[in-house]
Amino acid sequence: MRINGKAVKKTDLPEKICPQCGRPFAWRKKWERDWDQVIHCSQACKAASKSGGDRR
Repeated sequence: MRINGKAVKKTDLPEKICPQCGRPFAWRKKWERDWDQVIHCSQACKAASKSGGDRR
């Protein structure tokens, strides 16, 4: 990730907490355009959320 043309360390990337499993997950390049809409850490957590399952 680059901010103002400078590289950002992996430890400095933004993180979110997955509401399904409660684990933190960090920003990924593939989420660059839609980071604000990313809610779950994985497809499994997203699917479990839709089916009402509890992965904790």
